Amino acid sequence: MSIQLIATTTFGLEAVVKRECQALGFQNIKTFDGKVEFEGEEKDIVTANLWLRCAGRVWVKMGSFRAVTFTELFDQTKALPWGDWIPADGKFTVVGKSVKSTLFSVSDCQAIVKKAVVEKLKEKYHLDWFDETGAEYTIQVGILKDVVTLAIDTSGSGLHKRGYRANALDAPLKETLASAMIQLSYWRKDRVLLDPFCGSGTIPIEAAMIARNIAPGLSRKFASENWERIGKDLWKEARAKAYQAIDYDCMPQIYGSDADPDAIALAKENAEKAGVDDCIAFQVARCEEIKLPCHYGILITNPPYGERLGELREVEEIYRALGRIMREDMTWSTYLITSMEHFESLFGRKADKKRKLFNGRIKTDYYQFEGPRPPKA
Repeated sequence: MSIQLIATTTFGLEAVVKRECQALGFQNIKTFDGKVEFEGEEKDIVTANLWLRCAGRVWVKMGSFRAVTFTELFDQTKALPWGDWIPADGKFTVVGKSVKSTLFSVSDCQAIVKKAVVEKLKEKYHLDWFDETGAEYTIQVGILKDVVTLAIDTSGSGLHKRGYRANALDAPLKETLASAMIQLSYWRKDRVLLDPFCGSGTIPIEAAMIARNIAPGLSRKFASENWERIGKDLWKEARAKAYQAIDYDCMPQIYGSDADPDAIALAKENAEKAGVDDCIAFQVARCEEIKLPCHYGILITNPPYGERLGELREVEEIYRALGRIMREDMTWSTYLITSMEHFESLFGRKADKKRKLFNGRIKTDYYQFEGPRPPKA
């Protein structure tokens, strides 16, 4: 029996996550705003959590229906097969969100869903009381324009938490967004990559993990690891295969620099935790000191945006300096995310492509300046 799964995503990255799902062999993939739905089996829950680089979380979709009254919400929630997933000792909580819907009180919707699930489980297990001492299950009730979607979170903490970045600087770039920026670029593991504003090293580390085929979820735990329906053997087997798939012989040329010595120290620490410290060269350097190490390289970066008072002029000068450096060698491709709307005029070129993305809650543009492909050897 197939399972409906949902991979949530940052707005603007749906197509990237869809391509990842296709590459993993998932079936009947459909794209919606902020999520990608697909069919699978229990083993695909494990695969999706271990291998999706750009998704936020993976959910089991329990059902979707229209409801404008609490009675409709209760009855249709209770009709779903909660006992197929939640055992008699399962501990479950309900989270919620409601957008443009008649049922606008999220707390009331959460309470109704909780009550309906409890009633369903009472019927399934012939119990009046549940100890809730077992594995954890987080149910989400999401209501959009009166359409309710109920799902169980299989991931736990967000998939951007890979496990290699215990410490980070202010306003860090999420690992999932960094990976998407790389996948939306021309970069491949045989080309040089440079990040001149690397901060705690997220973009270089994500690139190195892609190059070495390191599963992004390999060093962390997931909520569904303790679920009876999936079983620990599936996780053990999938992790063993993921370790075998790592290409330790791959030595990509990746460079990261930052003006802050503390950031570089942290980046080196994080790269070591991720198992890729031997293929990234980090250095302390200001943007204007950067020397492009070769021809036909790829620059991917998340520079400062000038969001704070007094920073704007300094950031504008940084963008001008970066533009001058990149014009010195037009074989390079440049990929950069920023919220500054007049970035192109400072950089001195109009982007070949521009994609709207959200970096956290900041609305940004991902500027893509595409250089020529390198000549074939």
